[in-house]
Amino acid sequence: MRRYLHAIGGTPRPAHSGRWLPVFDPAVAQPYAEVAAGDAADIDDAVAAATAAFPAWSGLPATERARWLERLADALEARLDDVAHAEARDGGKPLRLARDIEIPRAVANLRFFAHAATQFASESHHGQAGLNYTLRAPLGAVATISPWNLPLYLFTWKIAPALAAGNTVVAKPSEVTPATATLLGELAAEIGFPAGALNIVHGLGHEAGEALIDHPGIQAVSFTGSTAVGTRIAARMAPRLKKVSLELGGKNPTLIFADSDWRAHLDTIVRSAFQNSGQICLCGSRLLIERTIYAEFRDAFVERALALRVGDPMDSDAQMGPLVSQAHFDKVVAALARAREEGARVLCGGHALQRPGWFVAPTVLEGLGPDCATNREEIFGPVATLQAFDDDAQALALANASDYGLAASVWTTRLDRAHRIAARLNVGMVWINTWLMRDLRTPFGGVGQSGLGREGGHEAMRFFTDAKNIGIAL
Repeated sequence: MRRYLHAIGGTPRPAHSGRWLPVFDPAVAQPYAEVAAGDAADIDDAVAAATAAFPAWSGLPATERARWLERLADALEARLDDVAHAEARDGGKPLRLARDIEIPRAVANLRFFAHAATQFASESHHGQAGLNYTLRAPLGAVATISPWNLPLYLFTWKIAPALAAGNTVVAKPSEVTPATATLLGELAAEIGFPAGALNIVHGLGHEAGEALIDHPGIQAVSFTGSTAVGTRIAARMAPRLKKVSLELGGKNPTLIFADSDWRAHLDTIVRSAFQNSGQICLCGSRLLIERTIYAEFRDAFVERALALRVGDPMDSDAQMGPLVSQAHFDKVVAALARAREEGARVLCGGHALQRPGWFVAPTVLEGLGPDCATNREEIFGPVATLQAFDDDAQALALANASDYGLAASVWTTRLDRAHRIAARLNVGMVWINTWLMRDLRTPFGGVGQSGLGREGGHEAMRFFTDAKNIGIAL
């Protein structure tokens, strides 16, 4: 049985406590590995290593930090197939999804922020009050906490800008899916990545995670995960007045207008609801359809959902795998029971599959209004709800009937409507006639219960630096 170790100061280590946590293969619901159960003692070691490494790492020219990130990207790309297999087994996602999209995106994250390191510039202002220029200095040792749904994709999305900006990092991946973060740490050691610049500590949230965010040596925390945990992190960070970035949940609307070319885009709309078994914060779980096309769209959407091939993640034909864990499986199954209690009509799915592993059938529900829990609370599974609207005003009202505000997609051929609706949606990101189209330079994040702050491009580089203005009298 494989054991996943911490990576602290450039070396692999077990937990101080000697404890291990089981790591499960979701496709068979059986443990296949163990991961070090880190706690405050391991966090102390990692923060000490990061703090000791900070002067040398931050003192490197930006081109040198960029070169190290490029080397790490090269090493990861050279092992792409191995890493994709590890990701598919660890998270239960189709191998094709890991190999073709998620691991290449992790490589792209490292390369993008390698370039950002050399392009990130300070500002200067003159002509009003002397000459002012602004320095942007790295913070020191920072913490990144990443989730289980896109393990390496989001792990690199956080560590890359932190390192590029000159910080050293203590990173805690999810204990549910520790494989690929561990592999990245091993690759960093193989290429001689400066010891202590990147440290990886595994463990439970209430042990390793809380010790990390509470540590006085940590200058900022970047977290992606549930709204409940993000709220607790914000509360713990507030008395310390330290930077915190929170990318949290979503209950994203998909607005489909009668004038849209929805038939040509149906595969993308279905994918937006069910990719990674619906375990993506950006999935469009609330489909809002103009009433004149509702029946036709519903029938076509359900037909495509029924045709999705659910199976073993290693099967090249599988389009959807299992849910990630027993706990999450139980949560989704309970949400389906609640939907029935609320009066939902189950158009397809609505049940667990009778096979080993944590599989839930692609589910489409109708007959529920905007105020029910099923349409307000994040389920984070292969569950989509359908609601009809009559005009633009009702579409907006339904779309904004949520405490979340992460993303939305709008499907229409009318440019004026697209701009008008997008401007009035209470979300951080809107896609027009597409979904999950990502330019890494753009701000990423939401409003309301979907989080605090922005990631991506210069937003991430600004978060991981402090601004100091210097004014000179002329």
